[in-house]
Amino acid sequence: MDELGVRYIEGGWPGSNPKDMEFFKVIKETTLKNSEVVAFGSTRKKDTLPKKDFMLNTLLNTELKTVVIFGKAWSLHVSEVLQTTFDENLRMIEDSIDYIKSHGIDVIFDAEHFFDGFRDDQDYALKVIKKAEEAGARLVVLCDTNGGTLTQDVQSAVKRVKDELKLPIGIHCHNDSGLAIANTLMAVSVGAIHIQGTINGLGERCGNADLCQVLPNLYFKMGHRALLNDRDVNDQLKGLSNLSKYVYELTNLPPRSYQPYVGKNAFAHKGGVHIDAILKRPKAYEHIDPTLVGNRREISISELSGRSSVVNIASGLGLKLDKQSDVVDRVLEEIKRMEAQGYRVEDASATVHLILLRAMGYKLYPFQVQLWRVSTMKNGSSFTSGEVMVKVGDEVLHEASIGVGPVHALDQALRKALLKCFPQLKDANLINYKVSVVDSGTGTASTVRVFIEFKDDGLQWTTTALSENIIEASAMALIDGYAYKLVIDEVKKMNKR
Repeated sequence: MDELGVRYIEGGWPGSNPKDMEFFKVIKETTLKNSEVVAFGSTRKKDTLPKKDFMLNTLLNTELKTVVIFGKAWSLHVSEVLQTTFDENLRMIEDSIDYIKSHGIDVIFDAEHFFDGFRDDQDYALKVIKKAEEAGARLVVLCDTNGGTLTQDVQSAVKRVKDELKLPIGIHCHNDSGLAIANTLMAVSVGAIHIQGTINGLGERCGNADLCQVLPNLYFKMGHRALLNDRDVNDQLKGLSNLSKYVYELTNLPPRSYQPYVGKNAFAHKGGVHIDAILKRPKAYEHIDPTLVGNRREISISELSGRSSVVNIASGLGLKLDKQSDVVDRVLEEIKRMEAQGYRVEDASATVHLILLRAMGYKLYPFQVQLWRVSTMKNGSSFTSGEVMVKVGDEVLHEASIGVGPVHALDQALRKALLKCFPQLKDANLINYKVSVVDSGTGTASTVRVFIEFKDDGLQWTTTALSENIIEASAMALIDGYAYKLVIDEVKKMNKR
């Protein structure tokens, strides 16, 4: 986020839990070039002096230059949640900001539930933010904490606040109505200059405004050329897709393929008409160049694809293929047949490549799996073993292995056999495994679709297989995955010649 140039990075709520406290200790030793880490906390408790308030003093102990304090802007919260008077709530805001500022620290004030408060009691909601201004807050952030405000209501409220305050205005939106991004952009269009959000929209309930969508919209669509700590961000936004993926990895959450701008499918095309046009003029079906946000164009193939799709895939492998070639017909017919059975090859590029290479006459399997067997037993603890017989040339390799489950055991046995003849597979690893039911009509006997994703030295590829037997489908996808790595290496060597 510092490399991206985010002005403030809110690191958590010190005093609320040990993990956040540890973060603020560690971050003191970290040097940031562009960003400033800030801490988050609440106003003092009712009927409590600031110097006696534990949370306020914990904010001071972080030794940061700026802190974010939230206070109630909705009369309902004041009377029914805090159970105090409207005047005491205003004093809580004033006292807290005064106390923090008296220690030489800037305050960003988050007006919690501002839009709900503005709807129910406009005068009081405005009193709250004016009190923050009078107390010396650096800026006031209007929060749609419940995420239920419609865009036109955000617009009218921000306009009114703009007329009432001299301070800069910020916006903080939750996505409970699916409007966090729209509301954020609308707030900016009528005067907000400080935007709060999260990478990938992570957050409680339905999440917060996704900065991976907000930032490119502001920069490319709304013309805000000076963002992110007052720098030109054209180069910075090229790292947005990688940042998105990195945060998903850190949080152990699966990336959303359909996430705008940064998702794998954000610039994916599979319809024959679309692909034919996109190859002639990308602008025909893309709202921006994907490289501007560090993403890339994906030409997928499915039963909807046309000849241009096949030719483009061949070109991506460094192979020349005429659009009118019989190979194109065979590839399309095979894909349509497979998808009619229940395959979904658009998410399995390696499987598509294997179909294409087979149609072009390439030998796909330098090995043959003659037998595989998996058994799982439970006697107190569970025990799974896998066994394979693999023929490579005239040699037959017989290997067995123990695994934590049937797919793992089978994979381990297969790798042991293959590595004896193909050491280049040593760093090829399974990184994702997914099973879905194609048709649930026959219960546990239903056909299943398996996707397996592999990675090796920067190359990632996915294979898919279909069977009524989940282990068989997994075995087929594993075998294709390792075969793909071997054949694609050969194709690359031939291209270099």
